[in-house]
Amino acid sequence: MVQAQASQEPFLETFAAMLQDELDRRRTRLMERRYKRSGLDEKVTLADFDWRFNPKLPRSACFELHTLKFIAEGANALIVGKPGTGKSHLAKAVAYQATLAGHDVRYLEADTEFGRYALGNATERGSLLKEWVQPDLLVLDDLFLARRISEHAAEVLQAIVHQRYKLRRSIVVTSNRVVQDWGKYLGDATMATTILDRLMHRCAMLEFEGKSYRLKEAAARIAISPEAS
Repeated sequence: MVQAQASQEPFLETFAAMLQDELDRRRTRLMERRYKRSGLDEKVTLADFDWRFNPKLPRSACFELHTLKFIAEGANALIVGKPGTGKSHLAKAVAYQATLAGHDVRYLEADTEFGRYALGNATERGSLLKEWVQPDLLVLDDLFLARRISEHAAEVLQAIVHQRYKLRRSIVVTSNRVVQDWGKYLGDATMATTILDRLMHRCAMLEFEGKSYRLKEAAARIAISPEAS
């Protein structure tokens, strides 16, 4: 009996290892599918972030957001501040972390996707709205980058925020525009109040101030270019 069990042990160990390998491969494929479906164009992490460049950024709040607790709570995050200070980097890092944690995520360059919505027919608009309402986490990056958005885009923004608020599904918004000016960019102060009322009911507010990292990189490229020597 003991000999029989001993003879089976190598087989069981091999089988367990093969099973674990298959589970790991399936897990990796699922993560890759979630990543591709998310709309993210790069796998960004907070480990890549240069905190020394702008030391006054709300570092602890960024790492708290990265824990993803806000998704479980159905809360939101609004990240505002000057261009090039790292708002999009944080939003993408949180979105990527959420895909790794098993969440369904959609990342949108807000003005571009809202422009696509405005050009669509009724069926296409309905499909896009459903796609943006359903995920566990929706990221609207660079909202109001073009200052004013179309009437249709304003309406879909209101619909997204309203429906996700009812479902307690999280939104992360990044913007260069202070919330006090949203009515101007939407062309409707009442609509802006309605959107902000729901968006900020359960919301972490992060303000990014400081120098532009993109300008720093651009200056470095110019300094080492052949024309500069």
